[in-house]
Amino acid sequence: MVAAASTQRVRDTAEPVVAAAGLVLEDVEVARAGRRSVVRLVLDLHEDTVGSLDLDSLADASRDIGTALDEADVIPGEYTLEVSTPGTSRPLTQLRHFKRARTRLVRLTLRDGGSAFGRLRAVEDDTLVLDPVDPATGRDTAGDPRRLPLADVARGAVEVELSRATNDATDEEG
Repeated sequence: MVAAASTQRVRDTAEPVVAAAGLVLEDVEVARAGRRSVVRLVLDLHEDTVGSLDLDSLADASRDIGTALDEADVIPGEYTLEVSTPGTSRPLTQLRHFKRARTRLVRLTLRDGGSAFGRLRAVEDDTLVLDPVDPATGRDTAGDPRRLPLADVARGAVEVELSRATNDATDEEG
């Protein structure tokens, strides 16, 4: 187990580099792997940004973070740096997670035992606005949006949309 102080030193060193790249440092983990350490950082776009973090930006940030960690010498000995994005498997637990999930299909478990499924159109204050989606096909449907207070949501998850990605790629080609 690596001391919490090492994790905090990595966070303190990486955070300004990540912020300078226009990104958010979502998580830091430092662990031992044999004789070396593994430093894992999770980066994301700001909550007001719709879309995904591109690989070039991630690679640039990774290089800059590695340089900063080496110069500050916060990890004794050899280490492996792993920099990634939260991905679609990240549970939606914070307001910023829901804001980042706008335009995506989401499945929500409600505190009262119910559930909700739809396209997250917006996050207005502490209210989620879901556009209706056919649960069988995953296609957007007509109808009024559903408004759910974030306080009513126990947990949420982004649903992967392979058909939408295929349709988007087809639309771009045509």
